[in-house]
Amino acid sequence: MSIPTSSVEQVIPGQGAMAQPAAKPGRRRRFRFVANGKAATGLAVVAGYAVLAVIGPWIAPYDPDARSADLLQPPSTEHWFGTTHLGQDVFSQVLVGTRGVMLVGLAAGVVATVLSVLVGVTAGYLGDLWDDGLSALSNVFLVIPALPLVIIVTSTISEAGDLVVAVVIGLTSWAWGARVLRAQTLSLRRRDYVEAARATGEHTWRIIVFEILPNLTAVIASGFVGTVIFAVLSEITLAFIGISSVSSWNWGTILFWAQSQQALAQGAWWWFVPAGLAIALLGTALALINFGIDEFVSPRLRSGGRARVRTADGRTVRMRVGFTPVLAPRPTPPAAVRPASGASGPSAPPASRRPDEAATTQRKGAGR
Repeated sequence: MSIPTSSVEQVIPGQGAMAQPAAKPGRRRRFRFVANGKAATGLAVVAGYAVLAVIGPWIAPYDPDARSADLLQPPSTEHWFGTTHLGQDVFSQVLVGTRGVMLVGLAAGVVATVLSVLVGVTAGYLGDLWDDGLSALSNVFLVIPALPLVIIVTSTISEAGDLVVAVVIGLTSWAWGARVLRAQTLSLRRRDYVEAARATGEHTWRIIVFEILPNLTAVIASGFVGTVIFAVLSEITLAFIGISSVSSWNWGTILFWAQSQQALAQGAWWWFVPAGLAIALLGTALALINFGIDEFVSPRLRSGGRARVRTADGRTVRMRVGFTPVLAPRPTPPAAVRPASGASGPSAPPASRRPDEAATTQRKGAGR
């Protein structure tokens, strides 16, 4: 017995022989992270610094160590950022010093991120003795002060270059990221898709790489950016206090010589302001990238306060970041009480009448 097509469509809507295919969902917006204004601005600035780090020594107009007769000259067409007390060109020093700062920041970020992923994800997914041992290791590195250790290492090694400083900073900066990744992995390893992959016989490394790590991308990227910021500031701090080698130029070295030669007291603002602005701009760009990652992960932050919600009674409420709106229902006006049909006596005044009108009506009824 065959069932008409119309009957099938009535029982199971959209599944009959004449049913049309469902409309394809809208194409997801690609490169949503780059489309974010904060992230795009931060990436553009960091990319500019990376380009200067590569080509800076080639395009520098002067040798940063070369001396001249132009002593403490303000910015001019010949020296864009002025000169030092020895006639050295500050603009050339800033360009050449970009390479050391970017090298230390990126190298330390890579080392710390790799260690945090290996330790945190392994401890969170495997559990048991692995979790206990790796968590104890993370706790040990959490209490190790990074900056004093870098000072000891650079003081001990006479020719400690940028890579040595970057490795030491990376080895002492991975513990916080590992703790965060461990906590996130603990919440992901019992999800349905992970259990399904485990039930089908997938290898542990494949589950970690293809099921868990893609969901930790934003956390890993945020930890990398934070480590880069810390490494850059640590490198500049070491150079500023004269711990690292002052023979290789970076922004901290420029500030070190400006401070030691009393540039502020002599009014030579051009000696330290360009390096300070370069540090501030790089830190701002990295912070903007971090904000962009937060907004990419959290849909509530992504809306930026532009989301609107329509309530049942037709009102529109604008969602605010950091606030959870509590919508109270509007009070309904009380219904007027009407007397039963056929009842004797004066009728009650309508609710819409004012008190003086109701009193006048009652007096007229009593005088009849």
